[in-house]
Amino acid sequence: MEYKYDPGTDILVLQLRDGNPDFGEQSGPIITHYNKDGKPIEIEILDASDTALDMLKPILKGRKKLTA
Repeated sequence: MEYKYDPGTDILVLQLRDGNPDFGEQSGPIITHYNKDGKPIEIEILDASDTALDMLKPILKGRKKLTA
């Protein structure tokens, strides 16, 4: 898996596999791009600086509980 972040647009792209996406589906700030077989090719996270932090908050809370 590879990832690219563009600070100018605040978009994070997670490249899951090689290939060109044929279609995508958006759910909130996350767009999942699929190939013609319906397998995910990449995930695009819009407003990544806020979205990624929101996604990490539950993980970080859980981690604090494990180390306490």
